[in-house]
Amino acid sequence: MKVVFFGTPEFAVPALAAVADRFEVMLVVAQPDRPKGRGRTLAAPPVKEAALARGIVVLQVESPNAPAALSALRAIEPDLFVVVAYGAILSAELLAVPKHGAINLHASLLPRYRGASPIQAALLDGAAETGASTMWMDEGLDTGDVIAVSRLAIGPDETAGELSDRLAASGARLLADTIAAVEAGTATRTPQPAEGASVTKKIRKDAGRLDFTQPAARVHERARAMTPWPGALAEFAGEPVRFARTRLAPAGTGAAGAVLGDGPSGGLLVACGEGAIEVLRVVPAGRAEMDAQAWWRGLRKGKDDAPRFTTPQHEEMS
Repeated sequence: MKVVFFGTPEFAVPALAAVADRFEVMLVVAQPDRPKGRGRTLAAPPVKEAALARGIVVLQVESPNAPAALSALRAIEPDLFVVVAYGAILSAELLAVPKHGAINLHASLLPRYRGASPIQAALLDGAAETGASTMWMDEGLDTGDVIAVSRLAIGPDETAGELSDRLAASGARLLADTIAAVEAGTATRTPQPAEGASVTKKIRKDAGRLDFTQPAARVHERARAMTPWPGALAEFAGEPVRFARTRLAPAGTGAAGAVLGDGPSGGLLVACGEGAIEVLRVVPAGRAEMDAQAWWRGLRKGKDDAPRFTTPQHEEMS
C-alpha cells in the first residue's frame, strides 16, 4: 500500500508514525514553513520535522490543488491519500488521483463537530465524551462516509491540549487499522446522518477572554477549551493573567470575578455569575506558569483592597 500522507501540526505526528510503521509512506505533503514566535522566524511544521527524521521526502506547497502539485502527485501513482489536520481543502481532481481514494482522520464523533476546532467545541459544550473518526473523503467539509470510530471519555478538568494529545494517540491507532482495512478491501462506508451534524470554526485569538458574569460551568468550559491556545485570559488590577488550570468549585457566591478565598484543592475561589470556579495554576504577564495561591500571596502582600478579575481588554498577553 503506497501512501501519501497529508498533515501539518503536532496533532498529526503520532498518526504519521503509526502509518509509517506499517505502510510505505512515499511522500509527506505539509504546509509551508511559517513565521513563529516573537522573532517571527520561519519554523517548519511538526509533521515535516517528523517526516525528515524518518527519511521521508516532504513536499510543501501553498495549494496542493495547483497544477504543479497535482502533476507531481499523479507521477508517483499512490494507492491512497491519508489526511490528518493538513490545513487545506483537497479538490475533486486531486482526490481522484490515488487508486483507492483518500481517507481522513478527524477528531470528533462525526457528524458532530465537523470543521476546524472539534476538540475545543466539545469542551465548550461540556461534552462528557468525544472521539476520533476515519472517513472516506469527498468534496464537502468532513462530510464523507465514516469508516470507523474510537471513543474517549472527557475528564472534568481536561484541557484542549491534554485532550488533543489523547485523541492524537488513539486516532493514530484507528487510522493505521483503517488503512489495513482499505488494503484488505474490508473498509466499510457508513453515510453520515444529517441529524446531529454541526460545523466548528477556526479559533480566534480573542476567544479565550473569560466572562465572569457567566455561570461557573461556562467559565470553566471556556478556560479548558482555550488552554493552551489562545489561553484562558482574565484581567486583574489592569494586568492580564492566564488561567492554566481550573475546576468547578462545590460552592461559592459573590460578585462576579471576586476572589472569595482559598478553594478546597488549594487554589483560589473565584465567583462567577452563578457559582464559582477554583483557579489552581496561573500564567501572569511576562512570567512562567505558577501556583495560583503563590501568585495571589505575592500580589496581595501589604494591600488591603481586593480588585476583582474582569474580562480583559487585551487580545493577547505581552
